[in-house]
Amino acid sequence: MALAGINDAAKRLALHLAWVRRPEFLIFLPAITLAGFWLGGERVLLALALGLPLLFAATSPSMTSVKGARWDEEDGSAVGRAIAAMDRILQLSTETGRNTACLVIQFDDLDALLDRHGRSAQAEVLARTSDRIRGALRMGDLVVHLQGGPLAVVLAPVRRLDLEMLVQMSARLQEAITAPISLGGTQIYVTVSVGFCVGGRSPEPTGRSLLDAAQTAADEAMRHGPGGIRAWSADMAQHRAARDALRDDLESALDSGQIRPHFQPQISTDTGEISGFEALARWHHPERGCLAPSEFLPSVEGSDLTERLGEVMLYHALTALVGWDKGGLRVPSVSVNFSAAELRNPRLPERIKWELDRFDLKPDRLTVEILETVVAVTDNDMIVSNIAQLAALGCGIDLDDFGTGHASISTIRRFTVRRLKIDRSFVTRVDQDREQQRMISAIVSLSERLGLETLAEGVETAGEHAMLSQLGCGHVQGFGLARPMPLEEATAWIGRHMNRQDRVPRIGMKSGR
Repeated sequence: MALAGINDAAKRLALHLAWVRRPEFLIFLPAITLAGFWLGGERVLLALALGLPLLFAATSPSMTSVKGARWDEEDGSAVGRAIAAMDRILQLSTETGRNTACLVIQFDDLDALLDRHGRSAQAEVLARTSDRIRGALRMGDLVVHLQGGPLAVVLAPVRRLDLEMLVQMSARLQEAITAPISLGGTQIYVTVSVGFCVGGRSPEPTGRSLLDAAQTAADEAMRHGPGGIRAWSADMAQHRAARDALRDDLESALDSGQIRPHFQPQISTDTGEISGFEALARWHHPERGCLAPSEFLPSVEGSDLTERLGEVMLYHALTALVGWDKGGLRVPSVSVNFSAAELRNPRLPERIKWELDRFDLKPDRLTVEILETVVAVTDNDMIVSNIAQLAALGCGIDLDDFGTGHASISTIRRFTVRRLKIDRSFVTRVDQDREQQRMISAIVSLSERLGLETLAEGVETAGEHAMLSQLGCGHVQGFGLARPMPLEEATAWIGRHMNRQDRVPRIGMKSGR
């Protein structure tokens, strides 16, 4: 009973002290000072002059930081102070009617910033961006650095706090950093993704739980970024747990050989012969069956498993080529997709050359597929150098999903591209849609002027195949020809295709340009 009474008294005292810090109190401060002088003279005036600053200092919580103060991530106590501040606000929220929220701000493409400009430039950009974010916040809001670069923002207690307000605040913080940062004569653009959680909606009513929930929301925002904004929800934590579990299984699957390529043929529209195969990752899960890339690749992206997956796919692709050669089956080349993370590895050309030598294959038997979105936005010297070295080695360079990434002509030439893979969005219904035909014709014409080959993806029907042949597209690939197949089925398919007589559907003569 005595302990409960002490706790009640402490809460009442905290409420009174909290009132002292409110703006309303400051309005009456001159009147209080004047009244003290009238009633008690100079002694009371001196006591007020000395006592009131001490009272404000004593009642100010650790979360009330001076605007522009910086908590470095090396200062481990900063996060602890932020968590303690949220704990106090949450404990008193019922009595005060005030609430808080935690926002976690993740910098998009932080690794690319490091690769392009170096660690010192990355640190300077982060510092300037952090200052801009602080400038967009209120005096009492606390900003702390989290390990790895993110920022956590703890809002000073407010009476009205809802999802709409926090979405607007997140957008305002993103807007605050849109202006480019000038560094060494280079203009650097930074974007951030923001995740947040309102106090009282986290799994537990604690500061630690609130921070963890905001971090989970920020991770989800990054997955839908750049520039994503997400509010924490209960199912978000469940999905993250499922992805983490899948990632652990994925690591074991790579080691045990459960992940291996399925092969989809690429056909010449001139001769109907096989011009190559694309190796597409499939996970042969012991319980869930054959999983498509969309079901597990998100767990790989941004992790150390990306390059491990690339190594596995390259090994199996080259093994398949050697096997087909020994069986007398003519397959000119095999295509393997390479991620941006792999292309940033300075040892990539050396590793690929070593693999080709190990399998005794000429470099032109391997085609390196690169997403157009990667080459359209990158100014990474390492990626440019690696692609140039692979092209000089003799590997083919295919620009995948062409038409979706806004790659310029100069970019295409810069990356020594050999072939454009026309995105399936331009191929669908090309035999019926005149606009689609004009688009394909324009791409084919551009390719011919640049001395490049073309391959249309997503060919679903014989009509699309025939029209693409007439329009001058050199190669086709898609379900209308064959679905991706395991190695054994692909080998049998090659034998059947080589014996076919009607391999080239035609509509009259190819159109001249």
